[in-house]
Parts: sequence; C-alpha cells; structure tokens
Amino acid sequence: MGSDCHIIVVGGPPGLLDVALHRVDDLEQRWSRFIPTSEVSRLNEHPGVPMRVSADTAELVRRALEAWHLSGGSYDPTVLGAVLRAGYDRSFEKLGEEPGPDPALGTSPLQLGAARIEITGETVRLPAGTGFDPGGIGKGLAADLVAEDVMAAGAEGVCVNLGGDVRVRGVGPADGGWTVAVEHPWSDEPIAVLGLTDGAVATSTTLRRQWVSNGEQRHHLIDPATGLPSDTDLTLATVVTGQGWVAEVLAKAVLLRGAAHPFDLLGGTGAQALVVDRAGAVTTTPGLNEFLGEAYHRTSIEQPRGHAT
Repeated sequence: MGSDCHIIVVGGPPGLLDVALHRVDDLEQRWSRFIPTSEVSRLNEHPGVPMRVSADTAELVRRALEAWHLSGGSYDPTVLGAVLRAGYDRSFEKLGEEPGPDPALGTSPLQLGAARIEITGETVRLPAGTGFDPGGIGKGLAADLVAEDVMAAGAEGVCVNLGGDVRVRGVGPADGGWTVAVEHPWSDEPIAVLGLTDGAVATSTTLRRQWVSNGEQRHHLIDPATGLPSDTDLTLATVVTGQGWVAEVLAKAVLLRGAAHPFDLLGGTGAQALVVDRAGAVTTTPGLNEFLGEAYHRTSIEQPRGHAT
C-alpha cells in the first residue's frame, strides 16, 4: 500500500502487535499493484478472465464497487489507466529516483469500466481493457480488518494508522477514547483535534504525493470525470465516520467536489467532515462539533510563501 504504518494496542495477551503487523504485511502482499505477485497484479494481468482470489481480496473488490456507487463515481477502482498516464507507474517513494526527478508521462490503453466488474464468491473478472487500482480504499479497509482482528484476539483497544487513514476501537492508552489530530501540510500545528472511541478518520489532500512530469506539477488524486489529476480548489478534506474504507472514499469525494458544495454527498451517510481551500479557509459540517468536545478547530491557516493558488 506504499504507506507508513503505526499501530497501538492496549491490553490483551502478549504478541498482539506482531499479529497486527503480520496482518498488514499479508494484505500488502495481496493488494499492492507494485508487487508483481500480488492478487491485484494477477487480476490486472488477466482482464476478461475469471480469477480465483482470497476472501480478503474479494472483500476489497466488493467494497471498491460499493464505494464507486457511494461516491457517485468520484472514486473509481478502474482508474488505473489514467493513473499510469499521469506518470504514477511505480511506488511513490521511487518517483523521484530512476529514471530521474522528472518522470515522463506514461502511456496506457486502459479505460474505465467499474460497472462491468463481475464478482461471484471469491472469483473476480475484470472487464477486458481495464485495470484495478484499489487506491486509498485499500488502506482504509486494511485498517478496518486489522483493528477487527486485534480486538477479536483479546485487545482492550487498538489504533491503526495506515498512511493517515486511522481506525480506532475500544479504550485508548489513558483508559478513555482516542485523540486524532487533523494535520495540514501548510501548518506545524493541527487544524483540529478529534476524540472518538470507535470509528475512523481519513484525510485526502492534493499537497502530498506530488511529482513533476514534462515540467508540470502533478499529484495522485485522479478525477475519473476527466482522467487527469484533479484541479479542485480544495487542498484537503478530512472525514470522520464509522469505517476506514468509507472515510477514505468520502474524503476523496468531498475533495473532488470543490469549495462551492463540498459536503453534498454526505447526506444520509452519518459522516462529518472538514475541508481547507486554496486560501487556507477551514470549513466544517455542523456535526463535527460532537467530535471536538472542548477543543476547537482552526478557521484558517496561512499559505506558505510562494505557494500559487
């Protein structure tokens, strides 16, 4: 999944942290498109052919299709062709390595086709001419699965942070809930501090995972509607909800909506959110206050000098 991993386990029998880390590694080996032997890579090598996969990977594909519907297409698991054409053809930490600091735009004939993915039990068939890229939803779902396994193994509480997708359950280290800081690349201090006992927080931003191709700044957040890195006027969106995979997909969907109507997809989901626009203004849904307690969120942050809006 190409992300840092931080896990805190409270209580329970010895060895639970090792169980959690092993589970993360196992999911990475199954789901990473940058690992040639992963199940996702195998699916991408055989589009149009029914492929038997593990229960975990079948769950990933099901959640990806559910996320496609939930987001109104803002998240599309078959966006791989556009991602490759944008130059994101290797794990992010290698984009600045060979073939140099200015990787060229890629080429790919792959097109969108989420509606035609077929899944029966643990057999998945990608439509011919498409590729599957779980993207951030893989991190969110992995955090959900790891937290579930650790609690089932006897932990009193757990916090799983996979590349900024945070899933918490049970009691925190101080016998209360968990505190999650919402950070923005422009600020040394959190823009909000959230408290929750069982839920998830995910953040999507255009200010990280950036690279330069053909002299143009690009980022990993592809808008399926255009096939290009998004030109949204929001720089960050954070969503709080019950499950990590839902928080992740809604954070991306909110970010793509832009500053004019960022929260219109959240109705009926129970999710709450926070966004930051290009000018540094912070806007939240009214319900976010229940996670702030006596804390508060910042209403604006200052842009770094020289940043173009």
